[in-house]
Amino acid sequence: MANATMEEFEALLNESFEIDTPSEGSVVKGKVIAIEAGQAIIDVGYKMEGRVELKEFAEPGEAPKVDVGDEVEVYLDRVENVRGEASISREKARREEAWDRLEKAYAAEERIEGAIFGRVKGGFTVDLGGAVAFLPGSQVDVRPVRDAGPLMGMKQPFQILKMDRRRGNIVVSRRAILEESRAEQRAEVIGKLAEGDAVDGVVKNITEYGAFVDLGGVDGLLHVTDMAWRRVNHPSEILSIGETIKVQVIKINKETHRISLGMKQLQDDPWDAVAAQYPLESVHTGRVTNITDYGAFVELEAGVEGLVHVSEMSWTKKNVHPGKIVSTSQEVEVMVLEIDEAKRRVSLGLKQTMRNPWEVFAEDNPVGKEVEGEVKNITEFGLFIGLDNDIDGMVHLSDLSWDERGEEAIQNYRKGDLVQAVVTEVDTDKERISLSVKALGGDKFAEAVDGVKRGAIITVAVTAIEDGGIEDGGIEVEHEGMKAFIRRSDLSRDRAEQRPERFQVGDKVDVRVTNIDAKTRRLNLSIKAREIAEEKEAVEQYGSSDSGASLGDILGAALKGDED
Repeated sequence: MANATMEEFEALLNESFEIDTPSEGSVVKGKVIAIEAGQAIIDVGYKMEGRVELKEFAEPGEAPKVDVGDEVEVYLDRVENVRGEASISREKARREEAWDRLEKAYAAEERIEGAIFGRVKGGFTVDLGGAVAFLPGSQVDVRPVRDAGPLMGMKQPFQILKMDRRRGNIVVSRRAILEESRAEQRAEVIGKLAEGDAVDGVVKNITEYGAFVDLGGVDGLLHVTDMAWRRVNHPSEILSIGETIKVQVIKINKETHRISLGMKQLQDDPWDAVAAQYPLESVHTGRVTNITDYGAFVELEAGVEGLVHVSEMSWTKKNVHPGKIVSTSQEVEVMVLEIDEAKRRVSLGLKQTMRNPWEVFAEDNPVGKEVEGEVKNITEFGLFIGLDNDIDGMVHLSDLSWDERGEEAIQNYRKGDLVQAVVTEVDTDKERISLSVKALGGDKFAEAVDGVKRGAIITVAVTAIEDGGIEDGGIEVEHEGMKAFIRRSDLSRDRAEQRPERFQVGDKVDVRVTNIDAKTRRLNLSIKAREIAEEKEAVEQYGSSDSGASLGDILGAALKGDED
């Protein structure tokens, strides 16, 4: 008995030596022999047992799937721990298994299945059946995803972008799968479309420049300029997301698979009737749709817009922004100035619907009429006077005063002064009105010399006496309201009598007109010339000094004759 026992023990010992004990850090098979306290007790053979948390047998979002008697693979960390048990792990076993499987899929560029189970900085974590991968936020979908909640825990395909087993890093993409399937779907849908087709689509997204329309698995771009013949400021004016619309396929790019769509192409082009409906110089009511630095766009009807250039907006407001004259959505009357059907352009005029204010002024204010206005501006060459209908008239320096130089006369005026003037010229083509202040009282010089000729004898009144000073002295005289100056040398033919002091203010004096200069507005007078002329006339009338009579006799006879 003892010998048999020894033999059996020796046989068992030899058998144990023949069996290779599994090495730590490897995957081994085991059998679930009990489940207690949230753990599965697993017999991994070799007279070793270990414990694994039940949650390690659960897929993300699912309940643990393990029962007593199940055979499972576990990772053997250590043969014996402090409790005398084998230290095993189901997760590590799954990870090793998963890495082997994933490396083969990565090499073959095959899709792998996984589930998003957590959110981390810059993206999400994905369970690939034992291995954890990183899913960058940009690789979740074709377009940015605001809420990834519905995707969490759902099994779906991923593409491995890169992996490093030594570091334990795996990066995957869901977007690559979507783009691939989308490309296949697009190719199939596009193959059924042709340029010119009218199809139904659903508005998927709206941007400032247009809308994306789903044509049944492929998106087309409906640009804002192709939505309607009229101006559309923003697509949301006529479209809403989810709306079904009819569109025409304008262009298909076979290389990029981009599809351009149009709505207005399915409607009548209003430009076909523009020339007949809007003849030149006809006046129409339109609505201001847009204002720019160079003018304003006015809608005549849906799809037909014209431009009122800034130069055609106002007769008088030349250098102001169009926004100061009209406002958006304002109803205005405009005149058709030009139509270019090839370029689909209509030139309109706003000021042409109103009368030219210079023509109106010319009708109401003929040359010679007195007007009144405020000094708007003072320049080096004259005054600008504000008149009716926002137009200005100009008083040139030379038209300010008869007596003062223009540069002196203009100093008497200030902005805002109320000024009266006479209309001297209206040029409607050049939009210019000439005014005169000095003409208000009439032309004193012209009135004074009216009918007076050079050589005539006129009577003047002495108004001032100058002993010296002006032209070496003389007297200032007045004739018919116009003043003139007689120099000392012209006061008498007798030098002894050329004394200004022999005259008194108020004296009436007969003088001879020696020159009339209309340009300089000067009347030259001389007592001396009158005396010489009288002597000459007397000599001619009563004989010459050659007859023996003295000059005194002749003058005496002449004077006596005058007395008689």
